[in-house]
Amino acid sequence: MSASSGAAPQKMTIAKALNAGMRAAMEADSKVVLLGEDIGKLGGVFRITEGLQKDFGEDRVIDTPLAESGIMGTAVGLALRGYRPVVEIQFDGFVYPAFDQIISQVSKMHYRSQGHLKLPMVIRIPYGGGIGAVEHHSESNEAYFAHTAGLRVVTCSSAEDGYWMMQQAIASDDPVVFYEPKRRYHERGEVELGESAPHGLHDAVVRAEGSDVTLLAYGPMVKTAMIAAQSAEAEGTSIEVIDLRSLSPLDLPVILESVKKTGRAIVAHEAQTFLGMGAELAAMIQHESFYHLEAPVIRVGGYNIPYPPSRHEEVFLPDLDRVLDAVDRSLAY
Repeated sequence: MSASSGAAPQKMTIAKALNAGMRAAMEADSKVVLLGEDIGKLGGVFRITEGLQKDFGEDRVIDTPLAESGIMGTAVGLALRGYRPVVEIQFDGFVYPAFDQIISQVSKMHYRSQGHLKLPMVIRIPYGGGIGAVEHHSESNEAYFAHTAGLRVVTCSSAEDGYWMMQQAIASDDPVVFYEPKRRYHERGEVELGESAPHGLHDAVVRAEGSDVTLLAYGPMVKTAMIAAQSAEAEGTSIEVIDLRSLSPLDLPVILESVKKTGRAIVAHEAQTFLGMGAELAAMIQHESFYHLEAPVIRVGGYNIPYPPSRHEEVFLPDLDRVLDAVDRSLAY
């Protein structure tokens, strides 16, 4: 797919790109409605929906009570009646009261009705740490939803992906859990405002080509992976960085092609490693590419403890040193 329109790319933050993506979707389809806590007049705690209620009205950008289960149940009803609700969960750790609705209703309705009913909705979740927040505000719970059949799970790492993936998710007839890397909200990048997206919603993308090690990352860890690739290059090691973008489904052909080329794979994410996305990726890679591997697949992630108080989060979060240590261990085999 190509995103060329003749217009010069615009530079914007990930936050502004997500806002622009929702705005474009709302302009294209009057059935797109937004629901969430403080998303209207305030524009959300991160100002991702800033200005949308002013331009589209209170009937389409709805300030809800502080009741995640009620918000999600309302979105289910709207989707069944032909709307395309976009729900904001204010922080990652606030999604649990809505968990029953998402798992028991949202993920199963299409299958339960033998394909007769669709639930087109987007569940936006700002996730990850690194912002100095209190408990319940810095979690990476993507594995819960990637494990759940019937949900699509994606995450952006750049402004361009934020803009295009948001529109693609809203246009999907399936429910999409859209994870937003909150500590990267204010990082800027160029966005091609063309007529079509540069990538499909579920495409993995090679962000840096390399030949020695494949480094798989997503969301907030993509920047760390890119810095690792630059640092390793200075020492003569060539790292191929793949931005997964989609966690369910996974773009296995792109992943496996890279691993078969390099013979080594490392998966980096903020979430705890036990039964995280890295565990599934390691199993798939070793099953599909066993005879190409020169070393075991190595996972780099958060420790298997509850997310710590903010004064300790820099120890918990995987950083450049931990990623480069994994590269060294992989190359040592």
